[in-house]
Amino acid sequence: MKLRAVLHIVAILILFEGLALLAPLGFSLYYGDGDAIAIVISSAFCLLVGGCIFLATRNQEELKLREGFAIVVLGWSTLTLFGALPFLISGAIPSISDAFFETMSGFTTTGSTILSNIEAMPHGLLFWRSMTHWLGGMGIVVLSLAILPLLGVGGMQLFKAEVPGPVKDRLSPRIADTAKILWGVYLLLTLVEVVLLLFGGMSLFDSLCHTFGSMATGGFSTKNASVAHYNSLYIEMVILVFMFLAGTNFSLHFRFLTGKHDVYRLDREFRFYFLFTLIAILIVSGIVFLSKPVGPGGALRSASFQVVSVMTTTGFCTDDYELWLPSGQLLMILLMFVGGCAGSTGGSVKVIRIMVVFKHSLTEIKKLLHPNAYIPVRLGGRVLAPDVVTNILAFLIIYMLVFVAGSVGMALLGVDVVTAFSSVAATLGNIGPGLNLVGPIDHYGHLPAAGKWLLSFCMLAGRLELYTIFILFIPDFWKK
Repeated sequence: MKLRAVLHIVAILILFEGLALLAPLGFSLYYGDGDAIAIVISSAFCLLVGGCIFLATRNQEELKLREGFAIVVLGWSTLTLFGALPFLISGAIPSISDAFFETMSGFTTTGSTILSNIEAMPHGLLFWRSMTHWLGGMGIVVLSLAILPLLGVGGMQLFKAEVPGPVKDRLSPRIADTAKILWGVYLLLTLVEVVLLLFGGMSLFDSLCHTFGSMATGGFSTKNASVAHYNSLYIEMVILVFMFLAGTNFSLHFRFLTGKHDVYRLDREFRFYFLFTLIAILIVSGIVFLSKPVGPGGALRSASFQVVSVMTTTGFCTDDYELWLPSGQLLMILLMFVGGCAGSTGGSVKVIRIMVVFKHSLTEIKKLLHPNAYIPVRLGGRVLAPDVVTNILAFLIIYMLVFVAGSVGMALLGVDVVTAFSSVAATLGNIGPGLNLVGPIDHYGHLPAAGKWLLSFCMLAGRLELYTIFILFIPDFWKK
């Protein structure tokens, strides 16, 4: 392991975070909530520490794949630790466990919160809290690849280690150019949503924060009641559309913007994603209609927002689905294991893996009838290599093992069974709200400190697609 090269790039990420911490300063000074000093101290500390490490490790070596994995895991963990400083220094979140949990939830775009009164938080800290979503959505390292030529060497190793999903689309021969394209599309959609929310009557502060949450499929809101606070069909539909777009492969958006207008229709994963979401909305609409005294329109409105929010692993809420029939609650839990498309900002298992497993299962059934036949797994007219199918099956097995182990761990800490398994499902899938004590109108603040650290690990493991973090526990990883 070339530790010097790893620390050099982690130092660059810390420097970048120090600069990013200055962004909330304008809102802090404008609203005068008294959090400006904490933000400035946090920024200065990041710049000082990052600068010292950067200067001490200037002789950068070429990166290999193992350094890429180490940088991504260490980078995300370090940025979370430094990103928690404004909450700790200001005293807004005095507990290290709580501040780390909240920041990890932000960077991993999970949206789980320990705050019981969000609206009492200073505006500068709320903006930083939402901004961690936006930075983590497309990826801190991918952003650095886009704007810091210092990371040009070994960039593909970082890209492979961090970009979510089983498929990494290279839109340009140079990985830095691919990162710029992805962030360009991300920024464009962000600006469009901010403008549309401003037209809906939101303040600039709220528009930015909710845009950060929906484009990153994060879910942090500035209101205790989340998006339900506004009681606006227009605002709900704008956020719903952009949550859905954020759950779509960003390479499709780029190709659409460059004139390939049939790219969505031709993409099998997107078609499955769209139809699956539509069917889920119709089923859940019927359940909501039977659960509450609302008309068909109200049921469709509630179901559409909640289904898209959970499917894309965003976590915004306009309704308490714990008041629905048990079948509705069960469906919401099952949707937590689906997720958006590969190459999106969404988390969880992802649609393309579900498709491959489904096709593989059909292939195995066909082989029972024709045991000597060669029946490959096809996706979009292409034959998938056996190692790709094996990789996806292994991912699902590891995902379920982590889910079970995490649920058992939470139960051993004294948490009830429903809260235990739903909190792990919600954090491992980077969704946010679960059921019972961590439901859509509740929070994670009452959980034991050990439980918060366990769930923080689940957030990071889910955001980095499991393999990236678990490879560090393999002894061969550290051997020459």
